[in-house]
Amino acid sequence: MSTHKRRLTRRRVLGATALGVAATGAAVAGGTGLLSPASAAGFGYSDDGKNYVVDTGASLVFKVSKTTGDLTSLVYKGKEYEGYGGKHSHVESGLGASTVTVKQSGSTILIKAVHGAITQWYAARSGQNNVYLWTNKADSSFTATRFIVRLKPGMFPNEGSDSWIEASDKVIEAGDVWKRADGTTHSKHYSGKRVIDYDHIGFTTGSVGLWLVRSNHEKASGGPFYRSLLRHSNDLGAGLYEILHYNQAQTEPERFGLQGPYVLAFADGGAPSSSLSHAKLDTSWVDGLGITGWIGKAGRGKVAGVGLKGMDAKYAYTVGFANAGAQYWAKAASGTGAFSCKGMLPGTYTLTVYKGELAVHTREVKVTAGGSTALNSLTITGDPSAAQTVWRLGDWDGTPGEFKNAELMTYAHPSDARAAKWTGNVTIGSGDPATSFPAYMWQAVNDGILIYFKLTAAQAAAAHTLRIGVTDAFAGGRPRVTVNNWVSAIPKAPKQPSTRSLTTGSYRGNNHTFTYHVPASAWKSNTSEYNVLKLNIVSGSSGTAFLSPGTSFDCMDLLA
Repeated sequence: MSTHKRRLTRRRVLGATALGVAATGAAVAGGTGLLSPASAAGFGYSDDGKNYVVDTGASLVFKVSKTTGDLTSLVYKGKEYEGYGGKHSHVESGLGASTVTVKQSGSTILIKAVHGAITQWYAARSGQNNVYLWTNKADSSFTATRFIVRLKPGMFPNEGSDSWIEASDKVIEAGDVWKRADGTTHSKHYSGKRVIDYDHIGFTTGSVGLWLVRSNHEKASGGPFYRSLLRHSNDLGAGLYEILHYNQAQTEPERFGLQGPYVLAFADGGAPSSSLSHAKLDTSWVDGLGITGWIGKAGRGKVAGVGLKGMDAKYAYTVGFANAGAQYWAKAASGTGAFSCKGMLPGTYTLTVYKGELAVHTREVKVTAGGSTALNSLTITGDPSAAQTVWRLGDWDGTPGEFKNAELMTYAHPSDARAAKWTGNVTIGSGDPATSFPAYMWQAVNDGILIYFKLTAAQAAAAHTLRIGVTDAFAGGRPRVTVNNWVSAIPKAPKQPSTRSLTTGSYRGNNHTFTYHVPASAWKSNTSEYNVLKLNIVSGSSGTAFLSPGTSFDCMDLLA
């Protein structure tokens, strides 16, 4: 691949189950442990003419092409795992002709591959069944940044929402969403996991596990709640992904610079050692290797907060940090809201407090190398749930989680046989209307849903503000409302990702609240009659079925 900018091609490869936070366990458990370099007889590298061949001195031997920098072989305990369809494992879709060098520094072997704006590193540590990887991207000449580990077919079970069978499943959307005869849908997009939810991804047979332990994503894009490709499998092969920047459902500009390490780890069936997770990984051995852009522990700082005031006990809170060069996040402790984020690059960051996935407080914070920035308790000032309402449908948390089909949509297509009907009107005050209200609405699928509600005489005598919170939109879709005979103006479209999202496992875009000022003349004067709120999706674009203009909902309420 050249370094000239081009459109991101669709890849018929899939993405993610067997996910989760790295399991705890002994450092040497399952063959992924961090053994003493002195114990690793046979550690070293050779040249077979086409590849640099690295023997880790444990059970793993891997090869890197001397001409392309591709990872061309992964032999664990004598069995080859790497490659499918004539392709190997590499950054992006392969760098093409590259300058590849190798060196050994004591108990570390480092391979460097350079092609234009991207430099890829592979490292082996004596006695470990791991490959450590870094990617440095200098500019946007490549449209996306990922590392894909391609695995031979049949090495691991082909199961989960991110698996499909090319020989029998039917493509229903864009060449990368598949439907099975039983009506279930499958795709590389259907990971069902946000970045904050997992430390590693992979496959296991029960006796052998192959895992990709993610980096801290400090120079990735999208924040803690971003969903992207994680893994895939089918009858032709399987893959694991480290997504560093991807144009699918992207909410912020790309960041450049060094990302890593992320770790490819073999284990004897179990999860990788928890010591490989980015939060626990000892990287002191990296400091002297000369990796371009590497900043060790001494060049980083920390932010610690006493707590958060004004939390809603029903929700988890996350504190995010972001600027043009880096992103980080930390989970706030339940009850107190205390948080701590270490290993941050120096700079000034926007600190954002999230209730669920909704930003409810922001401020600036400065991080210095070797320093620790202490913050007093932060008082949440921007939670829309604090407003008094006549009625509320759902809750303000930045997700459509309370609504119909919401959870399923993170790992299935809207046409999936398991989805409840997308149509259906709701009545406020009757049962739990949120569970009957659709998480998503499309112009060509379920446009025109009705919400029925009654007002008291005093309420009907006054004007009210209607708020509709959305989490994302496709093709500029946004809600226009009709209240009885009153019709709102067409709202301006907020900035949202320009790619598919609602059909590829993500409702995460730019949270936005539309406000509609409904005059008193719009209401029914007879308090025994229902007022009727009608929702229509409007857009300057068009499309068919689930690729027509649409939006995903966070919450809807009528202010008192």
